[in-house]
Amino acid sequence: MLAIFLFAWFFASLEKVTNSRLKMKVEDSGIIKHQHGGKRKNAGRKTHYQEKTVVMRVPESKVLEIKAWLKPKPEDDLSQKIELQAIRNQTALNIPYPAIPDDYSFTDQDYTEDFIDLNEYLVHNPLSTFVLRVSSLSMKNAGIDLDDQILIDRSLTAGHGDIVLALIHNEFTVKRLMKEKQQRAQTKIWLKAENPDYPDIYLRDEEQLIIWGVVTCILKKLR
Repeated sequence: MLAIFLFAWFFASLEKVTNSRLKMKVEDSGIIKHQHGGKRKNAGRKTHYQEKTVVMRVPESKVLEIKAWLKPKPEDDLSQKIELQAIRNQTALNIPYPAIPDDYSFTDQDYTEDFIDLNEYLVHNPLSTFVLRVSSLSMKNAGIDLDDQILIDRSLTAGHGDIVLALIHNEFTVKRLMKEKQQRAQTKIWLKAENPDYPDIYLRDEEQLIIWGVVTCILKKLR
């Protein structure tokens, strides 16, 4: 009986020593043991809406439309800091331009028939006109791209459909001014983004809209 007890105790001690040595080898070798099962922190697919999702069946023809609708829109491009440059007409910029006939046949004399002064053509009110470099794509479909420069005339009165530099709560934005006639001779004013990825701006009751100036020209380099 004593021999059986000693035999069992020997093998138990041997197994304990073996496991201890194996554990030391794993730690010394730098092997990281992966733990499977259970909830891991920050695991799983991240969702934009941070709420439970459901599975639904939709017509195949509507899949792209629904995906576009669910696509998160960028935040509005209101900015507190903009850099406006005043216009300085120091020299005349007379550029010759031709009077091209319908058959496209013209000579050197035709080419120098008249001149155009870019100062007068682009800037009607030099003292109230400023240059602004665009830092947003919210007006892309109106032909205003990132880093384009636009001319803004403060002396003009903005009308429906004009592209304006607007000021809301000390923040600037370039948008299309929309004026919609409502009942009882009221007018609804809002700012339209010319890019479906950007939100339109609808004023709240406590918000005040100031039209800083009207965009009169886009300065765009092709090369």
